Amino acid sequence: MTTSPLSGSPADPSMEGQIFRFNRDRDAIVEDVVSREFAKVAGSVDALELALNDAAYSEISRLERSDRKPSTELATWRELHRRLGSKPVAEKEAVFQRLARQYARDIVGNFDTKAYRFATTLVPRLLSVILRPQGTSRRFVNFNSTLTERIRIQGHTETLQALARKGTVILVPTHSSNLDSIVIGWVIHHLGLPPFTYGAGKNLFSNPILAYFMRNLGAYRVDRRLTHGLYKDVLKTYSTVLLERGYHSLFFPGGGRCRSGAIESKLKLGLLGTGLAAYINNLIQGKRHPNVYIVPCTMNYPLVLEAATLIDDQLQQVGRSRYIIEDDEFSHATLVGRFARQVLSMDVSVVIQVGEPLDPFGNRVGPDGLSYDKRGREIDIRKYVEVMGAPRHQNQRDQQYTKELGSAIAESYLRNNVILPSHVVAFTLFQILKRQHPHLDLFKLLRMSDDATMVPLADFYGQLEVLRSELLAMTEKDRILVSGVVRKGPSEAITASALRSFGMFHAIPPLRRESAAISAGDMKLLLFYQNRLTGYGLEALFAEEVHA
Repeated sequence: MTTSPLSGSPADPSMEGQIFRFNRDRDAIVEDVVSREFAKVAGSVDALELALNDAAYSEISRLERSDRKPSTELATWRELHRRLGSKPVAEKEAVFQRLARQYARDIVGNFDTKAYRFATTLVPRLLSVILRPQGTSRRFVNFNSTLTERIRIQGHTETLQALARKGTVILVPTHSSNLDSIVIGWVIHHLGLPPFTYGAGKNLFSNPILAYFMRNLGAYRVDRRLTHGLYKDVLKTYSTVLLERGYHSLFFPGGGRCRSGAIESKLKLGLLGTGLAAYINNLIQGKRHPNVYIVPCTMNYPLVLEAATLIDDQLQQVGRSRYIIEDDEFSHATLVGRFARQVLSMDVSVVIQVGEPLDPFGNRVGPDGLSYDKRGREIDIRKYVEVMGAPRHQNQRDQQYTKELGSAIAESYLRNNVILPSHVVAFTLFQILKRQHPHLDLFKLLRMSDDATMVPLADFYGQLEVLRSELLAMTEKDRILVSGVVRKGPSEAITASALRSFGMFHAIPPLRRESAAISAGDMKLLLFYQNRLTGYGLEALFAEEVHA
């Protein structure tokens, strides 16, 4: 494992990427996407009608369910659905191409060099005042030094930098907050990498400030309301074309923000599969640098801004009508600012852990750009996609390869999950309470009175030390990572660090310490933070009931 020294000047000019020429290529990219999609249905009336019928039925259903029913749009889709069978083939083809072009133009991003320079120079200077650590003079704050102290970038950073020169990189971080996009953007710039393209929900473009930066810094719009096959295919083809043209990309394979607080295990494979598709196309086209590299990355926060809303959303999904979701905290600018100031003033850093890069099949990739098996032997991955000595697409085979890649990313997330004091302390108390009240289901457990959650400090510290010892053993086996505070201990110091973190932002913290006991505050927040340690079987450490 390598850790890159981050003392040098960010944004190495030698790392200038293809994205700086994006606007020159934008129209060609759109037409490439449209032509590829049309080629799939050209010559097959059945395939053409199926795609258009699916789009019409899906859009009619969506618009009829909408609170605001745009009569013109709804009427247009109904007319298409009603008359599709009687239309001449040429007219059906024209409708298909029109829709594909409409979707591609709506998706396609933009890149403005002036906006990029503004975002990487003036904005950081302004933010240095807003995001300064408490007690620091406004006059003498250096933004980059402040962030490098509070946002630790570690792991396989040098390998990531090397691979960005050898091929096309897909960065795949975990996703727990809307702050992730801001933080990972700064990380990419600070590592001297060129900007990455990334998909952003179309709803985010309604915010004029966010829209300005996203619209001009390579983001492409993803309309999550559109669920039919034609739109999804256009989106995936757009991603494939970008990768073939050498545009580094950022995907959040977990989909949206993880509501539970756990490390993601069930990943969405649609866009991930475009990495393999681009690699095969690069081979077919005989490109000099055909390789596509997938780099997992974990975003590890001592606090999560939207924790309360996210866990409410998760519980609503599990308990259906038992919970009502309130406004997302990220929509309140003053709250975002206060949260950022508090996080940057804490003694526990945000940790960005860059995992070992993978190829499109889930094999390990070294700094030399070559793939290796689990025994360290070099692999010729071209053989994976050759048929009769030539690279070819095969849907069933390629889908299986992408599933294996998804599993490899999920395993990387678990290994590179950096456990902070807030996770350890929350997990310990929640598991003790579960064992003390085995007859209660999750929702009854969350409704317990404060008095029922009291645990003597001696018992709590004892259980926390058992957990810490197991975590340290797991780090030796490359199964997980822990922060310096957790590694050094003792339990009292870990608990004190977590309590300071929780008390700085949450009005009702997940847990409280009294003279001789510790108890839960907000049980839902306690659940959210403890979930970061689920998936490792650590619950077995608390198998014996603890008596208060």
